Amino acid sequence: MIEILKKRFHKNMERHPDMTWEMVEKRLNENRGSLEILRSMEESGGEPDVIGYDEVGKIIICDCSIEAPKGRRSLCYDDEALHKRTKNPPVGSAVHQAQEMGVAMMDEAMYHGLQELGEFDLKTSCWIDTPSAIRKKGGALFCERRYGRVFTFHNGAESYYAVRGWRGYICL
Repeated sequence: MIEILKKRFHKNMERHPDMTWEMVEKRLNENRGSLEILRSMEESGGEPDVIGYDEVGKIIICDCSIEAPKGRRSLCYDDEALHKRTKNPPVGSAVHQAQEMGVAMMDEAMYHGLQELGEFDLKTSCWIDTPSAIRKKGGALFCERRYGRVFTFHNGAESYYAVRGWRGYICL
């Protein structure tokens, strides 16, 4: 996994111009449990890569696949929505999958930040962490890039589509 991350890090230096691989490798070695999380992200099609630092200086590694990760599509938003979907339910929910994987789902600000580093989700969309006020009313948010800009939309949390997935991240 470290070799995959190293190759991707060097191939996409525009995502993290102020970092060196040695900095990232040091954090990975200090957080050995993160390698299993990153492996899960990789195996589900996420192509994890470094995108910067969070507000306390931790390194952010997130899904950087061009489209929503293939192994994380056709899901409703959360388990509450999944249980309400009695007719043609999907196989699971985005929130549950993220929890099982040990990652956080991107919120709207992080999704927009990722889109500043490249063009993602030109044919797919991604559920994002939805504010509780919206979720309490039965809705959930998702984002995508179309027409050269990023859009945030809403849908019923129980909806699911073959082209809608989710993106996650971890901080080291």
